[in-house]
Amino acid sequence: MAKKNINVGLIGYKFMGKAHSNGLTKVGMFFDNSANINKKVICGRDPEWVKESAEKFGWAEYETSWENLVRRSDIDMIDITAPSDAHRDIALAAADEGKHIFCEKPLALTLADARKMYESAEKNKIKHQIGFNYRFAPAVLLAKKIIDDGKIGKIFHVRANFLQDWIIDPDFPLVWRLDKKVCGSGSLGDLGAHFIDMTRFLIGEFATVMGMSKTFVKSRPISERMIGLSATASADAPRADVEVDDGTVFISEFKNGALGVFEATRFAQGHKNDMSIEINGELGSIKFIFERMNELHYYSANDEPGLQGFRLIQASEAIHPYMHAWWPVGHVIGYEHTFVHELYEFTEAIANDKLLNPICPDFSDGVKCSQIIEAVELSCERKALVEVDSL
Repeated sequence: MAKKNINVGLIGYKFMGKAHSNGLTKVGMFFDNSANINKKVICGRDPEWVKESAEKFGWAEYETSWENLVRRSDIDMIDITAPSDAHRDIALAAADEGKHIFCEKPLALTLADARKMYESAEKNKIKHQIGFNYRFAPAVLLAKKIIDDGKIGKIFHVRANFLQDWIIDPDFPLVWRLDKKVCGSGSLGDLGAHFIDMTRFLIGEFATVMGMSKTFVKSRPISERMIGLSATASADAPRADVEVDDGTVFISEFKNGALGVFEATRFAQGHKNDMSIEINGELGSIKFIFERMNELHYYSANDEPGLQGFRLIQASEAIHPYMHAWWPVGHVIGYEHTFVHELYEFTEAIANDKLLNPICPDFSDGVKCSQIIEAVELSCERKALVEVDSL
């Protein structure tokens, strides 16, 4: 059967734009997919920079107006990797044009806008997915299977954190990820969104939350230029107030009765991209550390006395999800491959006109994540417990 052509328009050309460009390139190289993925147009505001990115990342054309891009009749899929404040308007316009939408997290700056995006996508009957790429690590999917198979029994506790240290320097510039008008939330929305989604994916829904947050550096020099997570500012650059959190901690109770402890911070010296989650149940425990993303720690209380202990599972055999497409056992994969996996699933859903894998997060998952983030922020403001479903 002939493959379906999918012409992609990518909006954004920096850190995430490069990650998505790479992922779209490699889907057809490694997977037996149902689509011809055509990297048709890349879009960004700076004409010189986006032209350079188009040439470097292998896009056929470039565009400086996302409005023009979403109206093009030759574009089937819009891939949004632009800063967070642009997500809503692009997605609403693209949905009205009948384009399938992949959007990076967070879905929107507010819960209300996230709900509008989901409702519009459903009304226009398009395929939609949000970029919670950490779900697509084979070891995480192994953890999901262990939990769903009942191997750790009733869940009592979950603890998760996401620790980075890249803005500890008080003279690090005020990049867009620290500008509330653009990002909406600091470490909670940027980092915490990942472990919030992973926790929902693995164990279920949040019932209540209670949090505290802190901004350790109150003002920063205004950025001149940002590439990836690095930025520059002149020595005499004016400073502006930081209005987002540098670190947030919160506790929660889940609808299944489990208790959770969570921390997101960019002020953990020595930690670069340290996202981890541990889940404790009546029959065992699991732990995943993203910086060692091919590994899963698993403890079974059913092991015979004297041989109990955490075992380290190397999730690189072809028996694990997606690993059949990559390398021989022990030849590990990395961060970039999670984007290949999620974009493979999304383009397959478009090509086959149906979702083939229920693990894929869509805009409804983005809404749930926004709901939990806003509940935590409200709790920090009120210094009180907040019921998530009250929002």
